[in-house]
Amino acid sequence: MTLLRVLLVLLSAGLLVAIIQAFGAAAFFASFAEVAANPWGFVGLLDLYLGFVVFAVLLVLFEPNRGLAIGLVVATFVLGNLVSLVWLAWRLPLLARRIRG
Repeated sequence: MTLLRVLLVLLSAGLLVAIIQAFGAAAFFASFAEVAANPWGFVGLLDLYLGFVVFAVLLVLFEPNRGLAIGLVVATFVLGNLVSLVWLAWRLPLLARRIRG
């Protein structure tokens, strides 16, 4: 499980680097509009945000701290899977225990 947690942290660091590079290379809202204007781009964004909803449901069900859960749900819709990767790396032992019973 430790290896998986390290992998999740590394993936989140890679995503953070990609986000920082993208902000330096292009305007966020203009790029978002270009992607959304393309039919497959729209489908990709729809899929992404539906994934955020699924993660938000799991977060609310499994995060013991309700206030933190609400804050992380909001953060997920702003920061994306950076939040889900970090939270999963942090809570993986708890999730494993709860799922296994």
